Amino acid sequence: MKSFATFHPFVLFIYYVMIITITMFIIHPVILILSLIGSVLFFSMLTTGLNVLKDIGFYVLVLLLIAITNPLFVHKGATILFFLNDKPVTFEAIIYGFVIAAMLVAVIFWSKSYSELMTTDKFLYLFGKMIPKLALVLSMAFRFIPLFKIQIIKVHAAQKSLGLYSSNSIADRIMSGIRVFNSILTWSLENSIIQADAMKAKGYGLPRRTNFSMFNIDKRDVTVLILLFSMIAIIFFAQLTDNFNFNFYPVISEFTFTAETILYFTIIFLLTVFPFIIEVKENLHWKLLKRKI
Repeated sequence: MKSFATFHPFVLFIYYVMIITITMFIIHPVILILSLIGSVLFFSMLTTGLNVLKDIGFYVLVLLLIAITNPLFVHKGATILFFLNDKPVTFEAIIYGFVIAAMLVAVIFWSKSYSELMTTDKFLYLFGKMIPKLALVLSMAFRFIPLFKIQIIKVHAAQKSLGLYSSNSIADRIMSGIRVFNSILTWSLENSIIQADAMKAKGYGLPRRTNFSMFNIDKRDVTVLILLFSMIAIIFFAQLTDNFNFNFYPVISEFTFTAETILYFTIIFLLTVFPFIIEVKENLHWKLLKRKI
């Protein structure tokens, strides 16, 4: 069940723009950790536990890789741990690598949940009238990503049944990969032309063409929008008043928690776990209704 997906597409789009913007442009360890936790918790509600564990295992390796490689290229910082090829490896560069890696992983998890909720019909509903051609191209691109995976499996299975993978040599694997790529490229071009012609035949993008939509803004959507804009206004004010300033070079800033900063961090925490709370609330409500049957 994807309860958060039942909100209006405009609400979903505004939320993801807000949360990804905060994650990418406010480089503060506490905010990035909260965003990472919120993204993982919400994504865990959209897929199976095994998939979440696989993703976490992979992105932990990515996080460690970025954290390790950053001090090899960035040598700023006052706390020198050791020298590598006469280049200083600093404690500040390692910590900054971990922070940037956490930001990257959080954005990836938010993007994965975005792709689960913001389907092509929602995207076309939001931008089909303003930028019809670009919206169509982007929606087709988003749609082709899962289709590519399915088609690659089909082509690989068909070629394997023809005996094209009888050898385990590297050259045979490379040639097999090239054949699969050629088939997928031809299929994607043909499919995109057919879909574009079909949309043109239906009058997509014409000025006076009416659009059918099942999306209507209700009181719940308006309430959530007011709540989201209120939160982002408070966070924007906190950023302008330097409450989220945090330096990594030349030395790492000390954490100072006042009543004001705790309030701001609490608002950010509620913003990051908002979809997770919605999912948990609806799941508990559903289980309660099932017990009453």
